[in-house]
Amino acid sequence: MEKAAHRRIAGLLGTLGALLALMLAGAGPAAAHATLESTDPHQNSVVATAPQAVTLTFSESVSLSSDSVRVLDPAGKAVDTGNPGHADGRADTARVGLNGGLANGTYTVAWRAVSEDSHPIGGAFTFSIGAPSDTSVSATALQGAKADGLVSALYGTGRTVAYAAFALLAGVAAFVLICWPDGATRRRMQRLLMTGWTALLASTVAVLMLRGPYERGSGIGKALDLSLVRATLDERIGTALAARLLLLAASGVFLSLLVGQLGQPARPAAQPGGTGSAGSAGSTGDEDAEEAELRELEQRAAERPQRETRLGLGVAGLVLSIALAATWVGADHASVGIQVWLSLPLGMLHLIAMALWLGGLAALLVALREGVGAQVVDRFSKIAFGSVAVLAATGVYQSWRGLGSWGALTGTEYGRLLLVKTGCVAVMLGVAWFSRTWLARLRAAPAEAAEVERAAVPEPVGVAAGSEDPLRQAQLARQQAARESAGRERGLTPTRAGLRRSVLVEALVAVAVLVVTTMLTNSPPGRVASEVKAGAAAPAAGPAAGGAPAPQTEPGRTVELKLPYDTKGRTPNAKGTATVTLNPARTGPNEVHLALTGADGQPVDVPEVQLAFTLPDRDLGPLPVALTPEGTGRWSGTAQLPLAGTWVVSVQIRSSDIDQTTPTQQFKIG
Repeated sequence: MEKAAHRRIAGLLGTLGALLALMLAGAGPAAAHATLESTDPHQNSVVATAPQAVTLTFSESVSLSSDSVRVLDPAGKAVDTGNPGHADGRADTARVGLNGGLANGTYTVAWRAVSEDSHPIGGAFTFSIGAPSDTSVSATALQGAKADGLVSALYGTGRTVAYAAFALLAGVAAFVLICWPDGATRRRMQRLLMTGWTALLASTVAVLMLRGPYERGSGIGKALDLSLVRATLDERIGTALAARLLLLAASGVFLSLLVGQLGQPARPAAQPGGTGSAGSAGSTGDEDAEEAELRELEQRAAERPQRETRLGLGVAGLVLSIALAATWVGADHASVGIQVWLSLPLGMLHLIAMALWLGGLAALLVALREGVGAQVVDRFSKIAFGSVAVLAATGVYQSWRGLGSWGALTGTEYGRLLLVKTGCVAVMLGVAWFSRTWLARLRAAPAEAAEVERAAVPEPVGVAAGSEDPLRQAQLARQQAARESAGRERGLTPTRAGLRRSVLVEALVAVAVLVVTTMLTNSPPGRVASEVKAGAAAPAAGPAAGGAPAPQTEPGRTVELKLPYDTKGRTPNAKGTATVTLNPARTGPNEVHLALTGADGQPVDVPEVQLAFTLPDRDLGPLPVALTPEGTGRWSGTAQLPLAGTWVVSVQIRSSDIDQTTPTQQFKIG
């Protein structure tokens, strides 16, 4: 039977190794979170003749769907040929053909794609043929980059649950194998293992079903659309999710072996003399050294099968954990950008260390409830210390790789989330220090440090099946409750209770760490956010380079808008007025000037300012304006306003690292 178990473990190892190799084979370098680098025709440009196609160039490879690029004429009618593809086979481009005989006017391009790191991106821009004109674009035709609110919330929740379930599954299994093999026989520990496995399975299926609506910005009703599921499976993240489901099937076999093999009682060693009654309990201490050595060898021989089983299961569990971690790392930030060859293995190491620490905390809570001794807690303490060291080293590298600069630490969403995560981890380390203090107290008290054995409470006396005596039934219920809680109260000394409370707080903070980690994976790294800002200035120079005419100003056609703002900060630039002027204030290109003045009326500068225009009635925008500095508190740019109607101008003003506001104001065009 033991040989058969070893063969099953060897078969499981081979299957996991093949799946891992298949999964990592497709991981290649790119740049995290694709950004739109250029378009042909240029954004806001006016071309003399109708182009044959519209081409978009991104900073990295993108995945396209049948409606990734749509081109709409001034009447809102689609004029593209459909089914966009990659220009000249380049994966970082998107091209869609245009119908022939296009009339003069302003055309709107709406695009949506999936970047190499599995994040959906999207946007819109306009260009004109001959001369700008009014245009009418329906809300359903122009798709934005943001997902449906409910879908986005459910998708993020699914990803968070998946992280927590992986930590629970891998961490508890490691705790049983390394720290407390006897835990495989305890029902609470078995429930923890099954909870982790079931939650990871359910969350993976949920993420797979929600991925299509999340990418395309559609509602929750599209979650069961099999065509979207098939499209997701063709993407990198779909391949990773499918591989995760296969690995979960293998992990089910692993869990059955873990509980089945370690849950068996150890074979007693044969005693000298060939009789089972000649044990050490009846010995008077006069056995010679040879008999003692023989007894020790026999004991080791009796324990050898379990040691070999634990070793085999440990190797299988390690390979399984690496493979499961690869399903996240192979389809996220680590798989793209700089030094992919290093970030992939370090990313997997980071996830596994997280699982050992956080999942082990959950297992330790159950183990303390079961009355484990200080030796088990001490083993986990050493594992947790090593895990924290690995998390610190790999976390520093991932932070450097994702941020790119010190300014991104406070100037980008990714950097701010990273600071929050660092703070949560620091709190966990502080609580862990208190846990180690309680552990030291537990070690110092030998009576408390010993493992609390299960209390031998007698089985309740059976009652005839037909008995309906309520008093007897209540008595049996009290006996059963006493059996279940026996040992728990016996082992709950003040020191053990303090250790349990400390570990519980540590586990609760770990939940916050997992939530912030999910938000981090959904945010563009600071390095990429800087590239986006740098690329935003490109359209300003693009039209000039392409020969597109600048907006023609007209005397008497200037519209001036004053937007009071208050970021609630304490700096001199935190409160004042933003003045936006447009000329000629009609459809087409407009020259825009922005001026910021403080409460005293003097020009003030701010770390960041963004200007955008939106036409709510047509669900058009926001259309950002690339601003060029012209001095203290002054910027200029060009705004393409293709439609007549009531527009909304928004000015996002950041006066410090944490103080920000966005005043808005309506105005009419045409």
